[in-house]
Amino acid sequence: MTTSSFTPMRTTITSYIDGQWQPAGALLLPVINPATEEVVAQLGEADARETAAAVAAAQASWKSGIWARKSAAEKRRVFQRIVALTLEHIEELAQLECLNSGLPLNYLRARQLPRITRNFDFFADWLSQNVEKAGMTDQDYLRFVLREPAGVAALIAPWNAPLALASTKIAAALAFGNSCVIKPAETTPLAVARFMDILSEAGVPPGVVNMVNGRGHVTGDALVRDPGVRVVSFTGGTQTGRAIAAAAAPGLKRVDLELGGKSANIITETANLDDALDGALTSIYTNNGQQCFAGSRILLQRSIADAFMRRFVERARAIRVGDPLDMATELGPLSNAAHYARVCSFIEMARADGGELLCGGQRPPGLGAKGYYLEPTAVLMPSNAARVCQQEIFGPFAAFQVFDDFDEAIAIANDSEFGLVSYLWTNDLQQAHRAARAIEAGVVLVNTPMILDLRFPFGGYKSSGVGREGIDGMRHFYTEEKTVTIALQRPAMARLGAGAQ
Repeated sequence: MTTSSFTPMRTTITSYIDGQWQPAGALLLPVINPATEEVVAQLGEADARETAAAVAAAQASWKSGIWARKSAAEKRRVFQRIVALTLEHIEELAQLECLNSGLPLNYLRARQLPRITRNFDFFADWLSQNVEKAGMTDQDYLRFVLREPAGVAALIAPWNAPLALASTKIAAALAFGNSCVIKPAETTPLAVARFMDILSEAGVPPGVVNMVNGRGHVTGDALVRDPGVRVVSFTGGTQTGRAIAAAAAPGLKRVDLELGGKSANIITETANLDDALDGALTSIYTNNGQQCFAGSRILLQRSIADAFMRRFVERARAIRVGDPLDMATELGPLSNAAHYARVCSFIEMARADGGELLCGGQRPPGLGAKGYYLEPTAVLMPSNAARVCQQEIFGPFAAFQVFDDFDEAIAIANDSEFGLVSYLWTNDLQQAHRAARAIEAGVVLVNTPMILDLRFPFGGYKSSGVGREGIDGMRHFYTEEKTVTIALQRPAMARLGAGAQ
């Protein structure tokens, strides 16, 4: 598809309620291209009143049954249409996503945005195959489960994978018959807004998917607290996740929180070191380093540590940093000015804690003064107690540590408030099984970078979250279960009062 066939980009992004784009309110927020620091659009922030209108539209559509009572076959046809339209507009969506996120266009096309079609394809297949439980008890009772939509879902998506993660939440909410209100991050609304039109064109009825925009403490807080919302799905930082859980608690709302990580990447002397090198670079520097499952703590066995770090640094220095619209770019700018300043602050922090800067740590030469660019950075730290080993940096920033034996590596991996993902590179089967049992993380990956499969759960231990994404966790989260019991013969019952007749 050529750019001439694109729908013109909305220069003002407003709420999408009951199938209609709303007029902009009084407060407009700038949407900034992190590669140029230029304002590319304005965002109309939804206040509590407008957010309540979006929830009301979702609730009305849910109660009407316009989507919830569609047959599985009808929902499946809509999902298949969403897939087809997404593929038709994938170039446009990638351009929009690149414009407000700074993620490399090549990465968006090849890796991140194809998750949209995988999500809807997966649930289309699931809709054609799902059945519920039924069972007999001693031939006396037949029991079966009725599963009903939870109602209105509040879906809060992050800025590091805006549409890819928003689509995961939307697909799951719709598959189980819910209506929803999506709130993208206020810095990255462009592709998510365009996706609203795609959903409508595919046949999603008005009011079933609504969108509100704004900052977390304004729009997000109003959305979570609205009494019409029954479940809240959030992906983002741990501190914000705690605030969302607290806001949802008075309404006894179910929450699914996919939060931060500080994942250990253990590389042993038995590993295929070529594979481990590719995996280590991938797990920390893709997505501009901004991924919750980043392998940001790289733990090296002493016998291979020096040689591995030399090779890692050589490759890191060769990573192509630059304009995310350039198809050769491998690492683009960080998402926004505040985040850029925070990531850069960890460089001096590492030095203060006794670390050695191995590479990076500065703005790449030749890119001018604009754009939130940082070279791929790596430090060698003497202790896991260092702040760069404990705090989630969320950027292209790796912290190396050296261990002597496998027990020490496991202990370092678990010495964290987080527990989302852990990586292990080894050719020792016993080590692989030991890590699978001993590491305190929701996902343990052996000899592979991150790979997702919605048939299996994804989520974290400790401060990395509550709940699991994946078909079983999503089915529980987005539905209410009702057990129906039918007596097949007269049960034994006391006949209270019968003796007085």
